Amino acid sequence: MLNSLTDAQRADCRRLFLRDYAIQLLIGVHPFEKKSPQRVVVNVELWVPLTASTPAMDALSEVVDYNLMRDTIASYANGKHIHLLETLCDDAAKRMLAHPHVRAVRVCAEKPDIYPDCAAVGVEVFRCKEVVK
Repeated sequence: MLNSLTDAQRADCRRLFLRDYAIQLLIGVHPFEKKSPQRVVVNVELWVPLTASTPAMDALSEVVDYNLMRDTIASYANGKHIHLLETLCDDAAKRMLAHPHVRAVRVCAEKPDIYPDCAAVGVEVFRCKEVVK
């Protein structure tokens, strides 16, 4: 897998995004984080080739549905406790990249309530599954 998309690989893509999706998750390694869910803010970007996302009949079946991003992230809210944001990002990216039309994915997860002296701490991962020649 590549860790970045070239300009040529992005040129024929549509970028879908989910911005600032705030959810409550059981996440963290510290004892105070294991007591109750905490707020996590997630941002996702998907790159989908235009050939797989340009509708001819204005129909949802012709594109990648935004629900892929939101539903993937929402599924963690009722799941088991996750220790690391890295685990969350890696697993979410893997699941979304499994969609046959998704070329690349970026997942960023932030904990905005951990430190009082900064906006957030977080992790970001980028994955790409194919090389366009």
